[in-house]
Amino acid sequence: MTRPALAWPVWLAFGSCLGSFLNVCIYRMPKEQSIVWPASRCPHCEKPIAWFDNIPVVSWLLLRARCRNCRKPILWRYPVVELLTGLMTVATFARFGVGPVGLIYVAFVCALIVVSFIDLEFQIIPDEISLGGLVVALVLSLLVPQLHGTDARLVGVGRAVIGMLVGGGLLYGTGMLGDFLFKKESMGGGDIKLLAMAGAVLGWKAVLLTFFLAPILALPPGLVILLTKKEHVIPYGPFLSLALVVSLFFGALVLRVTGLEDSIQLITDYYRYSH
Repeated sequence: MTRPALAWPVWLAFGSCLGSFLNVCIYRMPKEQSIVWPASRCPHCEKPIAWFDNIPVVSWLLLRARCRNCRKPILWRYPVVELLTGLMTVATFARFGVGPVGLIYVAFVCALIVVSFIDLEFQIIPDEISLGGLVVALVLSLLVPQLHGTDARLVGVGRAVIGMLVGGGLLYGTGMLGDFLFKKESMGGGDIKLLAMAGAVLGWKAVLLTFFLAPILALPPGLVILLTKKEHVIPYGPFLSLALVVSLFFGALVLRVTGLEDSIQLITDYYRYSH
C-alpha cells in the first residue's frame, strides 16, 4: 500500500488549485460578482489570464508578482492563499483521510480561509458561506453521519442541530450582553452565523472550545491595534477561524488535557440522570 506521505505532493497541488479558486471568491464575493463567470482576469487591465500565468504560486514567482499585460503588481495575497490552502489540504487529508469526512473538512477549512481574508479586508462574512454552509452541513450530516461519530443518519443530523444551536447561541448571548453593557453592537451577525455553521460541522464540544479559545487568540493583536491605531474594533472572523482549525485538529486533545472533557461528561450525566 502506498504510504500517505507519497501522496502529499498530489494533495498539495490539488489544494493549491483550490486556493486559486478561493482567491476568486475572496475578490468577487464582497463585490457581489459571479465566482464562476467570467474566467480569471487581471483586476487592473481586465485582460483574461492565460492558463500558464495561472499556475498556483509558480506563476506569481515567474511573473515577479506583476501582470504580464499591464505590469501592475499582483497582490501577495494570491500566492499566500494558494500555498496556505495547499498546506491545509495536506494536513487535513493526512489527519482525516481522503474519504467523505476528510473531503468535508477540506471544504470547511476552505470556507474558513475565504471568510478570514474577506473579513480582514471588508469586515464582513458573506451569508453565502455562513448560511449556505449551514444548510450544506445539515444535509451532509444526514448523508455522512460519520461526520458526527455515528452511523445513524438521524443522530448525525441531531448532533449537527445541537452544534448549530450551541455555536450560534453562545455568540448571540455574548453579543446581547455586550450590547447591554457597552450600549453598542459588540458582536457581528456574521460571526454568529459562522459559529452556527461550524457547530453543524464540528459539533457542540468543538464550538464550545472555540468560543473560549478565539478571544485568547484575538487579545494580542487587538491590544497592538488599540495601542497603535487607537481602534477598539477588529475583525473577529479570522480568530474564530483559527480557533476552529485548532479545535478541528486538536480539540479532543485539548479537552482531555485540560480536564474539560471530564467536566462536560459530569454535567451531561447530571442532566441525563436527574430528569
